[in-house]
Amino acid sequence: MLLAHGSPVESPWAFHAHPDVWLLVAVLGVAYWRGVRGTDVTRRQVVLFGCGLAALWLHSEWPLHEIAEKYLFSVHMVQHAGYQLIAAPLLLLGLPTSLFRRLFVRPGMRLVTRPLVAGLLFNVVTAVTHAPGIVNTSVENHLFHFFVHVVLFTVAVIMWLPVLNLGRAPELPQLGDAGRMVYLFLQSVLPTVPASFLTFADGVIYRVYEAAPRVFDLSAVDDQQLAGALMKIYAGSLLWGTIIVIFFRWYAKDQRASTLSWDDVERELARTAAPKEPAP
Repeated sequence: MLLAHGSPVESPWAFHAHPDVWLLVAVLGVAYWRGVRGTDVTRRQVVLFGCGLAALWLHSEWPLHEIAEKYLFSVHMVQHAGYQLIAAPLLLLGLPTSLFRRLFVRPGMRLVTRPLVAGLLFNVVTAVTHAPGIVNTSVENHLFHFFVHVVLFTVAVIMWLPVLNLGRAPELPQLGDAGRMVYLFLQSVLPTVPASFLTFADGVIYRVYEAAPRVFDLSAVDDQQLAGALMKIYAGSLLWGTIIVIFFRWYAKDQRASTLSWDDVERELARTAAPKEPAP
């Protein structure tokens, strides 16, 4: 493949190994295994944590990493959504109570995990990291890029904690079913602002992607508009999927409670209606 001036361009599908990613995933896996030995961990939690590690690896590995870093900002959006809305909640769900408490019951966590604070922190940091200077620098500087991803992942974990505490740490703020749905709905609405900024901006915002080889059938402007759409639709669908799961579980729990209540009433009616035995 050649650029207009004749210099060769590497195929976006050329394989590149990422031993740093493999090492990170391996370290997290070993730390988890050592942390849950002899605890109340369940098989379901182990599977969920494993899926979270897999999501973290897939969004950091070839080919997503190469395409996101060298060619398409829209794929960069997919990468960020994977870290924040797939890997982060799965990893949290995979923590047994003892390990969850060891990690998050710490000074200052009660403040930053208040729903208002956590939601604002998540959205402000996400918006700021889409500023042209930060995006351009992160693509050109590998260490800064890694730092940005760590920050995005960290604020995502904080955002999810009021939703996924699930009684494991009563000391920290947590929401009921209705509150969790409203909270996640707001997280799906707030990204409309930066998404609109990307979609309706005049011209290309990020010079690194404007200068990137056009190895796909997308102009820099089209890529940018697609990134805005993905930020709104793809990320929103992940949040709405979680809202739907919470709703149906809430509904099922309410139905079970109603059934139990009527069973109690019927048993009490049957007991009081039963003929009394004559006194001796």
